[in-house]
Amino acid sequence: MNGKSFLVDLTRCTACRGCQIACKQWKKLPAEKTTNWGSYQNPKDLSSTTIRLVRFEEAVEDGKLFWLFFPEQCRHCVDAPCSTVPDNPEAIIHDPETGAVVYTELTAKEDGESIRMACPYDIPRVDPVTKVVNKCDMCIDRVRAGKLPACVQACPTGTMNFGDREDMLKLGQERLAAAKKKYPKAMLVDPDSTRVIYLAGVSPDSYSKYLESDASDAMPDKMSRKRFLAGLGARARTMRS
Repeated sequence: MNGKSFLVDLTRCTACRGCQIACKQWKKLPAEKTTNWGSYQNPKDLSSTTIRLVRFEEAVEDGKLFWLFFPEQCRHCVDAPCSTVPDNPEAIIHDPETGAVVYTELTAKEDGESIRMACPYDIPRVDPVTKVVNKCDMCIDRVRAGKLPACVQACPTGTMNFGDREDMLKLGQERLAAAKKKYPKAMLVDPDSTRVIYLAGVSPDSYSKYLESDASDAMPDKMSRKRFLAGLGARARTMRS
């Protein structure tokens, strides 16, 4: 499997939110008016204009308190179930060179909520006015120009990494070995099925219920997982009709 991948090392994230701001700036996405809801996380959730969000969470594991930060984005699934939902195959494009899953404006003619429901990570969001479905596109314009995605370029701590998939998987194993010295339960999250590979220091559920796909624990092998993800897309189409 070729193409590009991210490695997101959550053990290094300080929640500076540089990646979140850089995403807004590069994509020219407007700011959102928010209110204090009891967390430093802001805004509260992803939206059609906030396609990258650093989530904050406090968790207790083995009697230890952790303050966890999770820069959330589209995972660019290797076999993307969302891409099986639209009637028009050009609405969601799986770029053969990078592996990026790219939504086009043609998603406005599709059932956006069905596309969202097909995603095992609950990432896509529908613009309430235009009805276009929006999410991270891997900064594919920058990548094709030989540049890093904006979020990676802005990251000061080494949390965000990007490159050829083989290199990112190798880096992931190196970072994992180092992280286990401090975080014995550290793991790479869904490395075989996504192009955005997270290194979690503690249980993925402690960061977010959507850090790890529900399919990860339930599916015993890659082929079963592939069938499961395809079923998510089929279920979304059935609900739409």
